[in-house]
Amino acid sequence: MARMTITINERLLMEAQRLSGAKTKKATIELALQELVRRLRRRDLKRHAGTIELELTQEDLRRLREER
Repeated sequence: MARMTITINERLLMEAQRLSGAKTKKATIELALQELVRRLRRRDLKRHAGTIELELTQEDLRRLREER
């Protein structure tokens, strides 16, 4: 964990905390960062859609889904 001091828009932080239901400012910021990373990874995956050949059978796909 990194400890740091940042200047942040208080209204935006409070709205994010209210909408997310997070109990603390720290939890709100961590949730926001996790969501940003998730969205950007998904965006990058969409860019590569159809460009990688996978040799997976239907059984392989079913097993992967069940492992989650």
